[in-house]
Amino acid sequence: MTSPYEAPVQKLLDELGRLPGVGPKSAQRIAFYLMKAAPEDANRLARAIVEAKDRVSWCRRCFNFAEGELCVYCRDDRRDATVLCVVEEPRDIVAVERTQEFRGRYHVLLGAISPIEGVGPEQLRIKELLARIPAEGVEEVILATNPNIEGEATAMYLARLLKPQGLRVTRIASGLPVGGDLEYADEVTLGRALEGRREVEA
Repeated sequence: MTSPYEAPVQKLLDELGRLPGVGPKSAQRIAFYLMKAAPEDANRLARAIVEAKDRVSWCRRCFNFAEGELCVYCRDDRRDATVLCVVEEPRDIVAVERTQEFRGRYHVLLGAISPIEGVGPEQLRIKELLARIPAEGVEEVILATNPNIEGEATAMYLARLLKPQGLRVTRIASGLPVGGDLEYADEVTLGRALEGRREVEA
């Protein structure tokens, strides 16, 4: 079937449609906005995307976003290196930081165990997490994976690996709705969940 749009517009629609959470209608709205925008506005967006891809990579220690070798949290010597908060994605760090309840360091798994999607432990940054614990003198690991099936499975898997090492392994409290994501939690709820974290039974 022939596209009703000119080829460059259709290509833009196709690329926008590949973004997470962007369906055909949203892709159409964004594409039409960009086509109507002043050239300098569209170019500024294009430059920002290219610059972010060129200058930002994964922190070599925690796998958060970083401009350089280490992210802003790993570079901060004032943070408590003995407490490590394990999250699924870099965006979850932002959610935890909003609570102003946590002053330790982070480890980003870059996903969660999900057999349906073909994601097993070997696809996550678990090996690197285990290596950090003796190297950095970690005493407590807070499992702040999302309170859904994949997040719970990941937390239990990690607890079984970590408990035998004599660490305090805690899980954020269930002040968060089951099936929810950290990035959508308000800071008060997430702050209480951090305060009320509990020991994990492996």
